[in-house]
Amino acid sequence: MNILDHNRIVLFTGAGMSAESGVPTYRGQGGIWNEYKWEEYACQTAFDEDPMCVLDFHELRRIEALKCEPHSGHQMIKEVQEEHDDVWIVTQNIDGIHQRAENKNVVELHGSLWRLRCENEGHIFYDLDKAEYRSRKCTCGSWLRPDIIWFNDMLDPENIERSNEHISCCDLFISIGTSGFVWPAAGYPKLAKSSGALCIEINPDPSEQSHMYDRIYHETAGEGLRKLFKSD
Repeated sequence: MNILDHNRIVLFTGAGMSAESGVPTYRGQGGIWNEYKWEEYACQTAFDEDPMCVLDFHELRRIEALKCEPHSGHQMIKEVQEEHDDVWIVTQNIDGIHQRAENKNVVELHGSLWRLRCENEGHIFYDLDKAEYRSRKCTCGSWLRPDIIWFNDMLDPENIERSNEHISCCDLFISIGTSGFVWPAAGYPKLAKSSGALCIEINPDPSEQSHMYDRIYHETAGEGLRKLFKSD
């Protein structure tokens, strides 16, 4: 069966997908948390103690993210979505590069650098203009918090439900650039297999989940997607 003959496709993307665009990973060589302490910049306690410091840090992350461009893998996903009606992206990335590449149907498990929210007014979301930084406070006077899943945060139940719904119904599941060893990501290959999906992993290095996949490409995201969709 040709890969493109599958009708319900889910692409699960992690840090490796964005790393190819130049976005720093979180751990390992060059990882963000080797240079910064997450306790000072990426948790609710840090935000409560010094919101300006945390907001400054995330503004720098947005500036750096805009220097990174979508790569050939993002373009490949766009082409696949143009040829199929039911292709979803479940991503752990917060940089918004999928959207800049005009990828559609994106579920952001860990939130987005490009949104702020006011928790005082019932989780109202504010979209940031990428060219202009807007007010850091809501009209109610509360600080606007980055809409990101920080350390010690719980994932959004609605995003988990949406992800599970699509993965449990897919006939092709492709994991790209993620180790997938934390939950709920660790359970996604098994969930996809429960519906009889073909499971494929694209990752330069073996992961703890590699044994669960039917096919493995030890490649970068762009090269792996090219081989997968152009060779079948």
